[in-house]
Amino acid sequence: MGIFGKTKKDTLSAAEVSALWHQYMGDSMAICVYKYFLKIVENKEIKPILEFALQLAENHITKILEFLKSENFQAPKGFTENDVNLNAPRLFSDSFLLFYSYIMTLHGLTAYSLAITNSEREDIQDHFFECTATSKDLFRQIVDLSKKQKIFSSVPSVSPPHGVEFMDSTGMISNLIGDKRPLNSSEISNLFFNSKKTGFIRSLSIAFSQVATREDVRKFMLKNVKLAGKDAESFDAILQKDNLPIPKRWDAEITDSTVSPFSDKLMMFHAALLVNTALSYYGASLGSSLRSDMILNYKNVFNHATLAGALCFKILVKHGWLEKQPEAGDRKSLW
Repeated sequence: MGIFGKTKKDTLSAAEVSALWHQYMGDSMAICVYKYFLKIVENKEIKPILEFALQLAENHITKILEFLKSENFQAPKGFTENDVNLNAPRLFSDSFLLFYSYIMTLHGLTAYSLAITNSEREDIQDHFFECTATSKDLFRQIVDLSKKQKIFSSVPSVSPPHGVEFMDSTGMISNLIGDKRPLNSSEISNLFFNSKKTGFIRSLSIAFSQVATREDVRKFMLKNVKLAGKDAESFDAILQKDNLPIPKRWDAEITDSTVSPFSDKLMMFHAALLVNTALSYYGASLGSSLRSDMILNYKNVFNHATLAGALCFKILVKHGWLEKQPEAGDRKSLW
């Protein structure tokens, strides 16, 4: 037994606390978002998917509270009914609600896989395995309906090779003098995926800029519209040079409403969440890109996301919206 009566095996690790803490913040936000979505949705095929997403978020919150309470951890405040206005008029089209669910479910699946690999306790692993399984079902429903309603942007195909081939160079030097080799399958996939997600950030930022009540939040959202728009266009330009299709854009699916369904706090947290996720995806994409033009482009968009992230956190701290995560003991204060 440890000095506090529990073994290391029984005590939540920092990685486990972090995963649960972040999931609580994200799902408490999702509950607010999906309650609003269910107030405005009209499409009878989309509505059950939104109901399923809300149910999953509520189930997650219940389970997380059990874990944290059993280890005497204070749950985050997160987001409550004070952060959503269910009487706000429609800000998004029904199609956008489905696309939003697609992007956010993708992010959830990525976070759950990371949480599983960083968790040691079997009950925590089982929790995130269950989250993965149910989110997989949600994801399949979203993709199937998106394809049925013809609003899904599929990643471009590549032709099968005639045999095994090896590269005679990375292409970096030839790229510098203008002789660019064709994009490979990994590069196409990453470009298309990042264009789709960054375009989503632009569209959501347009919506948030229309309804934000604080001037600094509105200015940030407008800046994010420009940065994300420029970055999405940079991905599209590389795809189009190889005569490849680009993802559908969603700006037209935002209405002209200026009444906010969400608090400025929720919208800024949402922006920070998307920026942090973008940094992760850009870093992974940079590591698998060999063309010099793509490497330079990923460095530029990474810098843009870093700038947006810094602005996000500055505003969150300024207004007292950034909750402090559990920290290691401050031993220096004991000296």
